[in-house]
Amino acid sequence: MKALVLAGGSGTRLRPLTHTTAKQLVPVGNKPILYYVLEGIADAGVTDVGIIVGETAKEIRAAVGDGSRFGISVTYIPQHQPLGLAHAVRVARDWLGDDDFVMYLGDNFLFGGISAQLEEFRTRRPAAQIMLTQVPNPSSFGVVTLDATGRVVALEEKPEFPKSDLALVGVYFFSAAVHAAVDAIRPSARGELEITDALQWLLEQGLDVTSSTVNGFWKDTGNATDMLEANRSVLDGITPHCAGTVDEESELVGRVVVEDGAVITASRIVGPVVIGRGTRVEGSYIGPFTSVAENCRVVDSEIEYSIVLAGAAIDGVGRIEASLIGRQAEVTPTPRTPQAHRLILGDHSKVQIRS
Repeated sequence: MKALVLAGGSGTRLRPLTHTTAKQLVPVGNKPILYYVLEGIADAGVTDVGIIVGETAKEIRAAVGDGSRFGISVTYIPQHQPLGLAHAVRVARDWLGDDDFVMYLGDNFLFGGISAQLEEFRTRRPAAQIMLTQVPNPSSFGVVTLDATGRVVALEEKPEFPKSDLALVGVYFFSAAVHAAVDAIRPSARGELEITDALQWLLEQGLDVTSSTVNGFWKDTGNATDMLEANRSVLDGITPHCAGTVDEESELVGRVVVEDGAVITASRIVGPVVIGRGTRVEGSYIGPFTSVAENCRVVDSEIEYSIVLAGAAIDGVGRIEASLIGRQAEVTPTPRTPQAHRLILGDHSKVQIRS
């Protein structure tokens, strides 16, 4: 069994963050999304992992390395253009060989891992196994239709008029039969080789495509709102720990993690919150479901339900909520506008100024 992790793509929905950062490396709970993916794969007992990389390949390689820190062995597979999920399978064909594999989108957050689903796949031995969840906006996803017995009967990619509210979660289990499907399909109207088309082809050939429903938390972290929800899910399970310095004027309430080298002075932190290594919090309030990464500075400010990335500075602002603040960003008050009028008036002018 192998794992194919997709870590290409440009992350347009997370711009401007993804102008300088791979979307799979944006952190929740102060840890990149991609790390949760690789840990979930390792926990399921899969150690041979191929990572599809694109224009952010250098950054992905630097963050993951050879995979040994996760207990896996990593092979990097270039995809020069993001031409669809089925195209990624085609690009990885030589590496995959005839092995079964799990394909996992590197920006998907699935709480609870994939061990149970992998065991089900090994037991039932279908041509493919998919994971589903109910969504309020199915037209934004690959949509699956089931019959009265729960059998998969149809799939469609981002339909204008969805036939169900069951969306594909970004984790798929495949036998080698998928390669014939990928070779048989043609690019969609979007110019991509759609994995939904490959799955539909398997169905039309009379092959078994099974499904299971996700009961736990899942997010496609493609936008800021979903990143914040994933961050909240992670922080909701943290255990309080303080390895930094907290002065007597400060108060830590609830589940708060203060990492090594962080300094908290004259501040109130209400968890769940994570404060990263080397970060300084002075005269501030940090509220629930906020993660502040390493080497940040929060001074005379309030922030809640937000993600603050490494090296950011928040100084002298009122209150920030539901925000995603990038690396080395600076948030400060606007300068005071002088209470004066500067005029250049011609002869015989008449000006009325409010006193």
